[in-house]
Amino acid sequence: MKKIPEFKSEFIDRYSKLTDFKKFKEYSLKDKRKSVRVNSLKISVEDFKKKHKELGLKQISWIKEGFFVDSSKIGLGNFLGHSIGHFYVQEASSMLPALILDPRENDFVLDMAAAPGSKTTQMAALMKNKGLIVANDNNYNRLKALTMNLQRCGVTNTIISLMEGRFFSKFSFDKILLDGPCSGTGTFRKSPNLIQEWNANMIKRTCGIQRQLIKTAYNNLKVGGTLVYSTCTLEPGENEGVVSYLLEEFDSAKLEKINVSGLKSSPPVLEFEGKEFNFEVSKCLRIWPQDNDTDGFFVAKIKKVF
Repeated sequence: MKKIPEFKSEFIDRYSKLTDFKKFKEYSLKDKRKSVRVNSLKISVEDFKKKHKELGLKQISWIKEGFFVDSSKIGLGNFLGHSIGHFYVQEASSMLPALILDPRENDFVLDMAAAPGSKTTQMAALMKNKGLIVANDNNYNRLKALTMNLQRCGVTNTIISLMEGRFFSKFSFDKILLDGPCSGTGTFRKSPNLIQEWNANMIKRTCGIQRQLIKTAYNNLKVGGTLVYSTCTLEPGENEGVVSYLLEEFDSAKLEKINVSGLKSSPPVLEFEGKEFNFEVSKCLRIWPQDNDTDGFFVAKIKKVF
């Protein structure tokens, strides 16, 4: 029987101010829904559906390449379709950042925190292996997984770099994806140990790193370019707070409203614990686990207008 972790009283009080905690807890502790993304560099969606019926495919409503699969299927990584790169095992909500960034065939793209490569391989497929992606991470061991996934998925338009994201300087990228390091409070169904690891001081430390990374990313974005900032946390400080910080730092940073057909979302947080955020963050995408029976997620789409 699955052991249910106990939420800290401080956490319960905090999140009760943000959402219906009873529903949040219910969905956060549910068994994880398994999902895969079709790798269109290797196979079309239609051919995939014909060849891999054994997975018990159910279309994800907001992305044509995404499917929920039969939860009884164990070890998806051992399936032949995975080994030959027909699909990537990826959480449904994590397919959103690359979809929203929408990289095109001739774009120069930075994936600032790329490993293990779910979003990099997704962007390469959207770009049809054209243009150029710089896939960066600061952890050598994680780069091993990134390299293997790029090879397995047949990605040829990507180079890998190993460095701290904050060290990028004097680049001019068309599009940047910053899927920032975070506290992961939207992923309890995948990592229930995070329930006990959570603490307010951890949030403060993470916010500092995120602010540094998003500012660096923006400084390496060309005029007219697009930056997507995303996290799998539900902490306002790590989400709306970081985006609000960027808007205060740069008059040229403007948010674009995010609307994804078929996706349910919740209102962004405009004020929390006495801190008011820039009203523009109302254009961001905030997803609670109970919205779509997925992990929680946050996405902001930022344009550099001058």
